[in-house]
Amino acid sequence: MSTTSPAHPPSPRQTADERLPFASSPDAVLADLDATAGGLSAEDAARRLETAGPNRLPAPKRTSAIRRLLGHFDDILIYILLASAVLKAILGDWVDFAVILAVAVINAAVGFLQEGQAEKALDGIRTMLSLDAQALRDGEWKVVDAEDLVPGDVVRVRSGDRVPADLRLLEATNLQVEEAALTGESVPAAKQLEAVGPDAGIGDRSTMLYSGTIVAVGQGVGVVTATGAQTEIGRIQSLIGEVDHLETPLSKQLASFGKVLSLGILAMAGVMLVIGRVIHDFELPELVSAAIGFAVAAVPEGLPALVTVTLALGVQQMARRNAITRKLTAVEALGSVTTICSDKTGTLTKNEMTARTVVTAEGSYTVEGLGYAPEGRVTTADGGDASLAEHADLRAFVEAAVACNDARVVEVDGHWQVVGQPTEGAVTTLGRKAGVDPSAVERLAVLPFESSTKYMATLDRVPDGRTLVHVVGAPDRLLDRSTHERGSDGTPVPIDRARWEATIDELGGQGLRVLAAAERVAVAGATTLSADNAESDLVLLGLVGIVDPPRPEAIQAIADCHRAGIRVKMITGDHIGTAVAIARELGIVQGPDAARALTGAELEAMTQEELRTRVREVDVFARTSPEHKIRIVRALQSHGEVVAMTGDGVNDAPALTRADIGIAMGIKGTEATKEAAEIVLADDNFATIERAVEEGRRIYDNIRKSVVFLLPTNGAQSLVILVAVLFGLTLPLAPVQILWVNLVTAVTLSLALAYEPAEDGIMSRPPRGPGGSVISASSLRYVVVVSVLIGAATLAVFFIQRESGASTAVAQTTAVTMLALGQLAYLFSCRFIGQSSLTPRVLRGNPVVWIATGALVALQLVFTYVPFMNSWFDSAPIGLREWGMTLGFAVVVFLLVEALKAVTRRGERRADAARLRERGV
Repeated sequence: MSTTSPAHPPSPRQTADERLPFASSPDAVLADLDATAGGLSAEDAARRLETAGPNRLPAPKRTSAIRRLLGHFDDILIYILLASAVLKAILGDWVDFAVILAVAVINAAVGFLQEGQAEKALDGIRTMLSLDAQALRDGEWKVVDAEDLVPGDVVRVRSGDRVPADLRLLEATNLQVEEAALTGESVPAAKQLEAVGPDAGIGDRSTMLYSGTIVAVGQGVGVVTATGAQTEIGRIQSLIGEVDHLETPLSKQLASFGKVLSLGILAMAGVMLVIGRVIHDFELPELVSAAIGFAVAAVPEGLPALVTVTLALGVQQMARRNAITRKLTAVEALGSVTTICSDKTGTLTKNEMTARTVVTAEGSYTVEGLGYAPEGRVTTADGGDASLAEHADLRAFVEAAVACNDARVVEVDGHWQVVGQPTEGAVTTLGRKAGVDPSAVERLAVLPFESSTKYMATLDRVPDGRTLVHVVGAPDRLLDRSTHERGSDGTPVPIDRARWEATIDELGGQGLRVLAAAERVAVAGATTLSADNAESDLVLLGLVGIVDPPRPEAIQAIADCHRAGIRVKMITGDHIGTAVAIARELGIVQGPDAARALTGAELEAMTQEELRTRVREVDVFARTSPEHKIRIVRALQSHGEVVAMTGDGVNDAPALTRADIGIAMGIKGTEATKEAAEIVLADDNFATIERAVEEGRRIYDNIRKSVVFLLPTNGAQSLVILVAVLFGLTLPLAPVQILWVNLVTAVTLSLALAYEPAEDGIMSRPPRGPGGSVISASSLRYVVVVSVLIGAATLAVFFIQRESGASTAVAQTTAVTMLALGQLAYLFSCRFIGQSSLTPRVLRGNPVVWIATGALVALQLVFTYVPFMNSWFDSAPIGLREWGMTLGFAVVVFLLVEALKAVTRRGERRADAARLRERGV
């Protein structure tokens, strides 16, 4: 992700030692460091090493494995699970005690293994540092261990080298450095010796080389200004350590729900004890047994395991959608995202420079196609094919641009890639689309691109036998060197500089990088080329506008996010004009209003409160630094937003750690970023984020369905016992039968909902509100009503059986069957919480539901008719009358729940519409 770093102009009182090296001359920097261009002596370097310390990043503080494992038990639901196990032990049910305890241990072990630790992100950064370096010691170039470099060392770097420390350049020859890890820029940065302004960010500090970046082209010599933790990459590492990672919405909601539930269980158990003892004068052992039975019935011991299984299934499903999940809870958290802060290059765009427009003196041409694939036409303004035979102006421009070019495009495994500079690759692809054959031109000499001149020149012999000088480079530099432009008949005419400058501004306003091409006839027989004969009397041939184009699928994905009530914000290191132009194409910025954009410099001048008041209305942040990104995330979170942050460079790791969901790029992302993130995109595509959000919503829906489904089992059981105790009645359920119902519903029905597909319109509703509980007010109504319905039905069949003279065992078996069938009927209602289940669709779409139904019926038949089960669980065989009665009550439960859904559905839809309007997306 592109960034700049905040930098403040030096105050008048600033001392020489505090001068910013990128804003100072080489001589001043050497003087500040008490060094010379001739390097240090070995003795001086050793003294400095004792003071400055080794050139390595400090090892992160480690959390012991035991403490990390124990941390996964620090959860209220795990406490409930362990309390349930203790209650089982008190009841003497050691098998169930072992099973529940195993569930708690397995749940903690899964979390321990799945969740990546923050120190891995720090390790990922440390692996980026160079292992050795070429330093000028005792007047000779020597290969030294990079850890032994000290401020004042003079270091040499060449193409392919990893920069070993922060350097202020002393010499530079055609030097370009790949700084994507720090700035996210899609093209290498050209370097120069002339000092820049003190307020320049990293992306604009052309005099500096930073530790961990890679030299793409050329060579340079620089003096070390910072090592180890004092480097730019070291500063970012310290930011990661300072950032607190926030809990996911599900973690907060489950913790809140667990606390409320545990308090409710304790309160009701206390009421039972008092009423049973004072009013009904129960014997204390009997009353304690009933209270324990109530607690066992009320505690949803299967809930943590159910949530874990549902999340684990979601991890697999998201992996199939190219979103690799490193933390279980991140699966669900994606579904609650309200704002996505996205990088531009490679995520919203293809990260493949593409020629889009060619402008000559005679007109303009549009170039079709995206990326480096030579597919697409070159068309005229009216949409017709622009053949080179009919458009000599276009032919002259493209032939010159292709001749003065060193890049190639090649197809690797069906994907076109550039070998060379990205902008030159765009021109090469343009040539192939237009039908220009570069092999027809013989190159005689070349002047490579230099950051000081900003152009490349070649001396070429063309097919008609002429020798031409071709020049391609920055348009302002070529305008300065051009006296003529190509006329309509091919002959030079005086240049109309004002018109070309207006065209350049127009192309730049569209977010295009602009290159110019020019030529002149060389002296016959010339075989050499110098700056003098390449810089004068040029004939301007035209301009080409190049862009990193938006991904077509990202445009649709952003529209889908807006429809789902999710804001999308672009945070990039690119210039604001380019960023706004691309954002407008993507649909992030609507209309011509560019006021919804901020630069890093503007953001730097704001207080956090000022940023907080503006952050929600700003869609594009350009030229930003790691600190800026953290500030943006915090400002959004202060409004209750759930923020997903994407990134690829090491500079993004702090913001990814701070965001609710960190999303790293799997292809071009650094290892440090991947380790800091919860989600890694295997295809670096924004559309994958949108699909992952949809999957996260589906998973949260399924967790909510599972919780809403599971709780009435416990609610009905505890209600049956509570009513029996309050009214001094015979217990309709024995504690061991309660355990049976919990067991069969947990291992059969409750898991079926984890496989539910997404409901229709899942991405047309707003994100769920922040905070609250996993059980919403409407869901709680369902739980209470269904608990009462199933509990009442259970009590009814029990007392109907008792009144008809059936034994306690037969009556209790009928009650257990009623609980099982009532829960089965409710399962089908839970398949569509937001829609009616009175539809044939409820019978299809999830085959696991029918597998679970068959398993439940089979287990219930075993419970009812197998003799040893009758002995273990005090059950007894029942007849068709009992089956018919319980089935009829189950159908009534289903219909009554559907009636409740119909009543509440309209209100929920109105609330969703209001929340979408409130979010203004």
